[in-house]
Amino acid sequence: MNNVHIVTLGCSKNDVDSSMMYSLLDKNKYQMVNEPSQADILIVNTCGFIDAAKEESIDTILESVEYKNEGRCKKVLLSGCLAQRYPEELIKEIPEIDGIIGTGNIDYINELLDRSLAGDLFIKTDNLNSAYIEGIRKEVVNTTEYVKISEGCNNNCSYCIIPSLRGKNRSRKIEDIYSEVEYLVSKGAREIILIAQNTTDYGIDLYSKYSLANLINKISKIEDLKWIRVLYLYPDHFTDELIEEFKNNDKLVNYVDMPLQHISDDVLKRMNRKTSKEHIIKTLKNLRKSVPDIVIRTTFIVGFPGESDDDFNQLVDFIEDIKFDKLGVFEYSKEEGTRAASLDEQIPDSIKEERKNEIMAIQSEISAEILSKKIGKKLEVLIEEEVDEENYVGRTYMDSPEIDGVTYVHSAKNLEMGSFVQIDVVDSLDYDLVGEII
Repeated sequence: MNNVHIVTLGCSKNDVDSSMMYSLLDKNKYQMVNEPSQADILIVNTCGFIDAAKEESIDTILESVEYKNEGRCKKVLLSGCLAQRYPEELIKEIPEIDGIIGTGNIDYINELLDRSLAGDLFIKTDNLNSAYIEGIRKEVVNTTEYVKISEGCNNNCSYCIIPSLRGKNRSRKIEDIYSEVEYLVSKGAREIILIAQNTTDYGIDLYSKYSLANLINKISKIEDLKWIRVLYLYPDHFTDELIEEFKNNDKLVNYVDMPLQHISDDVLKRMNRKTSKEHIIKTLKNLRKSVPDIVIRTTFIVGFPGESDDDFNQLVDFIEDIKFDKLGVFEYSKEEGTRAASLDEQIPDSIKEERKNEIMAIQSEISAEILSKKIGKKLEVLIEEEVDEENYVGRTYMDSPEIDGVTYVHSAKNLEMGSFVQIDVVDSLDYDLVGEII
């Protein structure tokens, strides 16, 4: 029996892929272990989205190679986006790598393990647009679980390499997603987070219409499911039916993660975004009118090629006007293989950094103002961490795990991890809340 450990880098979609690889392991030959030091085989599930992610992946691969050089593991294998993007280059530069599977070849995980142990260099990255593999059955289920509803993306934004790494949009069938969610809930999951490269495109390939609202409505019928959260809701196909689902479905938390990337029509056009300033503002205002307590999170890219002072000022004015509850900013990363990499008027790194810092300073004040208005309100909190006997850390519906803030909870009685409790909000910080158990 060989011990296998997977190091997962990048986004929550990679977490799902790692769970899939674990579930597909031949249990007669391989078993999972929690620590890399215990592993006979290390698999690095890489990210290759932007330069910083690529650097982290390379560093992690080199750390894994050290385990091998020191005799603690037999094989180092790669999967994920960086592996899909640069298989030959990685093998050439890091010859200690013993095999690679790409993003569309997860179902070859056992062949990868078998062949590497036999001494073969197995590389398979050719099945980019493969159908989604069904059948995740996790041995350990958390209170919050991610469920991938589709793979790939049809957007072809000019700055993004993802369609080249993940293929075209391929939606899963509603009944298959329902079965997975039903299983996870039966094992203790209470919050399900639906993810994809672009969740609002869900179903268009299978059902010839955008079907996210229908999917949410179906899985909300699962009795013990408490919260449904959806990430990566692009604005271009944010349907009226979806807004109605947010308005009327008690299990769908009023939290919208909508990556906008910019507001200037000139920049949006160069980004090849399928939307406009007018459409974005209309969608946001419609959301807030229909669902008054909606929490909206977004991300922007600053320093995109050709972003003028006027473009940037439009973005600043938009942020100050809309007052997003949550906001992240990325400096544009020039990625080879994308159309944006060849555009004129590349912006100096110093200006990118200045623009990012300016927006984050504005957002810090906006966030503090919004959260200060929560003082005195009663909120429901999912408890996730015990600090000491009387202090805990959790999340409200307003916060997605790892990317948003938290709520600090004081309680004289013991609280169970994964429980939902009611609190009075007594204080606020820039991005977090402080509450006391009711």
